[in-house]
Amino acid sequence: MKGTYKGAAVAVSLLTLFGVAACGNDKKDNTSSSSTTAAGSSTTAASGEVAAGTLTSDMAAMKLLKPLVAQGKGKVAVLLPDTASSARYVSFDAPLLEQAFKTAGYASGDYIIDNAQGSATTMQQQAEAAITAGASVILIDQLDSGSAASIEKDAAAKGVKVVDYDRLTKGGVDGRYYVSFDNVKVGGLIGAGLVQCVSDWKVSKPQVLFMNGDPTDNNATLFAQGYHAVIDPKITSGAYTKVAEPGGTWNNQQALTIFEQQYAANPNINTVVTANDGLGQSVISALKTKSIRPSTIPTTGQDATTQGLQNVLANYQCGTVYKPISVEAQAAVAIATYLRAGKQPPASLVNGTTKDTTASTNVPSVLLTPVWVTAKNMNDTVIKDNFVKPSDLCTPELQAACQAAGIPTS
Repeated sequence: MKGTYKGAAVAVSLLTLFGVAACGNDKKDNTSSSSTTAAGSSTTAASGEVAAGTLTSDMAAMKLLKPLVAQGKGKVAVLLPDTASSARYVSFDAPLLEQAFKTAGYASGDYIIDNAQGSATTMQQQAEAAITAGASVILIDQLDSGSAASIEKDAAAKGVKVVDYDRLTKGGVDGRYYVSFDNVKVGGLIGAGLVQCVSDWKVSKPQVLFMNGDPTDNNATLFAQGYHAVIDPKITSGAYTKVAEPGGTWNNQQALTIFEQQYAANPNINTVVTANDGLGQSVISALKTKSIRPSTIPTTGQDATTQGLQNVLANYQCGTVYKPISVEAQAAVAIATYLRAGKQPPASLVNGTTKDTTASTNVPSVLLTPVWVTAKNMNDTVIKDNFVKPSDLCTPELQAACQAAGIPTS
């Protein structure tokens, strides 16, 4: 059954991706345990082709897919993971994917959007139901690589094409594609943002706690690769001290418990690398209960959630990585449409590869560009793109901060 996601889709423009902070590890090694290689964001495409660099907020590129949609057979099924690891899947991915399908000319019965609500068993059942209902392509944003690889193998055995969406399935099937952001760069932005924040907030002798994402999520590995590449040299030089790096999680309540335990054991912690806005909020809530003042202990994040952006404005979080989900959704629908029509996606769209070390293969990939957002560029990025509304962001407590950041509050 197709999920019902209504309301105006969020408009996001790839053209606003500028002013990205310099980050480490721009050089990617294909022999790395988890590497990505981007071939460049080409905007040149043959007539009727969709290019990665031309996906914009109006979804005009999706209209180019209408002839392919008419040629294609079967349904496209989207399997989203949960609502706990990030609010994005309901607030952004589902409605934006639906808008991309509709703009490309799909009828409502030609696509399925499901959310597994954190259950790998549910995702498997949803995949089986979609295949029974006639799915010829499955987009899967996995909960864990083991269960997702099983879903992919079953799908491939039945002639169904597979696309890894947002998260790479390690050990997935041959012939699949991957659509995501350059996640090593995401981590690099987190690391560079933290370093800048340590300087701006005048943190003396940074004592660093790393709060990583769930290690079963390959993205968490890539994020950590990116920020460690920036921060580890400072630890090696003695400028920073690594206090601890406990096992990672995307569960915010678990993260709160982990941080409280770490802070109790190591009250010298004064810098925290948090891998997304949810983890950052867990740390910040604990700091507030301890009456830690703003601009004292830097935290980081990604996903540009409303809460994360508010924490940035309140000077509890250094910044957040903005990933225009509209662009990712369009790229995923485009890849699926080519596969559904029995066509090879063009090089103008598939602009890189990602190493799957479990399957020992390079997965053809669409790798999109993230941006680091602070109070200084918030109005020119997430606000300009209507990714978040000023009325939602600028609570009474944050009116002055919004005005200082140039964000219209009326």
